[in-house]
Amino acid sequence: MAMTGNNAIAEAMRQINPDVVAAYPITPQTEAVEEFADFVANGKVKTEYVAVESEHSSLSACIGASAAGARTMTTTSSAGFALMWEMLPIASGLRTPIVMYVANRAFSAPLNIHCSHDDTMGGRDTGWVQIYSENAQEAYDNLIQAIRIAEDKSIRLPVMVSMDGFIITHSVERVEVLDDEVVRKFIGEFKTDNYLLNIAKPITIGACALQDYYTEHKRQHSQALLNSKDKILEVADEYAKISGRRYGLFEEYKLKDAEYGIVIINSAAGVAKMVVDELRAKGIKVGVLKPRIYRPFPAKEIRVALKHLKAIAVMDRVDAFGAGSTPTFTEVKAAMYGLDKAPLMINYVYGLGGRDIRLEDIQKVYQKLIAVSKAGKVDKMFDYLTVRE
Repeated sequence: MAMTGNNAIAEAMRQINPDVVAAYPITPQTEAVEEFADFVANGKVKTEYVAVESEHSSLSACIGASAAGARTMTTTSSAGFALMWEMLPIASGLRTPIVMYVANRAFSAPLNIHCSHDDTMGGRDTGWVQIYSENAQEAYDNLIQAIRIAEDKSIRLPVMVSMDGFIITHSVERVEVLDDEVVRKFIGEFKTDNYLLNIAKPITIGACALQDYYTEHKRQHSQALLNSKDKILEVADEYAKISGRRYGLFEEYKLKDAEYGIVIINSAAGVAKMVVDELRAKGIKVGVLKPRIYRPFPAKEIRVALKHLKAIAVMDRVDAFGAGSTPTFTEVKAAMYGLDKAPLMINYVYGLGGRDIRLEDIQKVYQKLIAVSKAGKVDKMFDYLTVRE
């Protein structure tokens, strides 16, 4: 089917048929939630749609619904995501298996409605599982898998699935959609042992834990997130059997025998793959690593995938003001720590506020990697790509 990224999300939500959706529209996510609201109004799903006055209220309503025992979803973007901020760690700390779609968009000021990863990168340490999507097909597939991941009894954590605002949310592409019954059989019914509406087994949710037990709660939360990697791969294997599309913690594109590699998230990875093909045709051994699962960060696996390279460029569509490097660079650099002969690494900020990343821009990054490798040293570790100085 030909559809936009937002259409693909709405279609996946229709097939999932959650018990409760509470959401507030915000560009560029609006189309997805509008379309799903139509499904509710036209009786195509049995969902209780809660029209709230803000994103803080939407996630608050979702937390209550999930704690009550309902399969719960929401959607947001940018400033809406920021307005949820207080509730993000509450959702994960209470182990509510909410699934949220995020259309990545820049933060103001200056006002910008186009793509940066400011929102989800800012929320990377709030205890949610984070899944990134290169295109509409991946967003559709990831959202369906997210239900199984979030609700698994060994995990019970909220999951956010993101894709690039406007670049993917509003672009029409071919998406292979599964049959409704195949999706519903794959996700199964939401079953929970402990929920607020179970009057036969009363429980307390939101209890106070101070110096005596707070650290233990956080330690268990962190371990649950780390443990989710195996379940994420297990769910991906099962999804491959019904869809023919296989996913991992990250995607390696012509990386096995590469000498130079780029690490890059979401839609720009597709541009990088095109450049890889062009350079490979010229005999230059280059490759791409595209992270899919950002939390938990698959550090050990990425270390294995990248350690043979001569030089690596990590590119982020977000700035970490004053840090001197971007979030993904910090993660990858830490993953490579301790290698006897670690690859040389450079870091770029690119594409802020939806600025195009072109083939020639990626070509320049690979040329820089080759130059760094020949020099045997990095003269400038952190830089901005396509910026006017």
